[in-house]
Amino acid sequence: MTKIIPQPGIMEIAPYQGGASHVEGMTNVVKLSSNENPFGPSEAAKEAFRKAAYELHRYPSTDHADLRAAIGEVHGLDPERIVCGVGSDEIISFLCQSYAGPGDEVIHTEHGFAMYRISTLANGATPVEVRERERVTDVDAILAACNENTRLVFIANPNNPTGTMVGEADLARLAANLPERALLVIDGAYGEYVEGYDSGASLVEARENVVMTRTFSKLYGLGGLRVGWGYGPQHVVDVLNRVRGPFNLSHAALVTAEAAVRDTDWAAKCRDDNTRMRAWLAEALAGYGVASDTSTGNFILARFADRAEAEACDAHLQSEGLIVRRVAGYNLPHCLRITVGDEPSCRRVAHAIGQFMGRAR
Repeated sequence: MTKIIPQPGIMEIAPYQGGASHVEGMTNVVKLSSNENPFGPSEAAKEAFRKAAYELHRYPSTDHADLRAAIGEVHGLDPERIVCGVGSDEIISFLCQSYAGPGDEVIHTEHGFAMYRISTLANGATPVEVRERERVTDVDAILAACNENTRLVFIANPNNPTGTMVGEADLARLAANLPERALLVIDGAYGEYVEGYDSGASLVEARENVVMTRTFSKLYGLGGLRVGWGYGPQHVVDVLNRVRGPFNLSHAALVTAEAAVRDTDWAAKCRDDNTRMRAWLAEALAGYGVASDTSTGNFILARFADRAEAEACDAHLQSEGLIVRRVAGYNLPHCLRITVGDEPSCRRVAHAIGQFMGRAR
């Protein structure tokens, strides 16, 4: 028996399972399992990536200054308070590494993103799962769960996989009433899909205990490059930059993300198309007796009678070459999360679910 053992908490981690991308025996499939932008990145982003091939022998920037400046310019933020990472996942990891350890507690909601729990356990802290109210974050329940050991509170707004969100007044009330040593982390991975929503940036500006995380993997279509960022008080950003690896982002990732964030016309087009097809898909599913909450992301959480019906529907969709996401791991075994694809994909998945429901009921 080996005496070489990992740190406490690590063996409690169930490895993260991404959305499936293949169906055995099928070649022409439609992937609607990972909340990817069906249109991909803009032409400007793709051109920046192509040009980066000529500099693959060079080390990338360590301070990410050009990307931070572009983010700041587009979103009206102070670039000095922006930190960049390998997806927003890495910013989440930095926060847990920096502020949570043995004896500390980290709060997340019952249907929250899996990386909150994983990063908490990886750093020896204790994850605390708080109930939601009808799949919506319950601020009062979170505050009731806080104590002197609470160090971080993670809220995805909009939430994945539910698609629901809470208002800015509730977020402000939560931040104002946290224990004095706790940070509120607002995960804004899907914030760009909500017209007029700043994903918590104004709350970051107003307080010293709020951090916002964002990603280029969703609206900007750069999931394959893994670029994310955070915005927070200077004292937090200074800490995160101390644990961040100096070359955590490649030159190709940096210049492509910069081009992507500056192409505001493409971002607006993708947002508008998503809004239109999201509403269409939700209405189509409702017509077949499949309920969903009003989604503010780029996906629909379809609710079925029970786990057996959800899994049977998923099997039928796979037989039709359609890949969606089972979300039992998010405490939603009776649901399927369906990415909003382009119009042909949305019509195809709605038709297949209609076929299934016609036979099932």
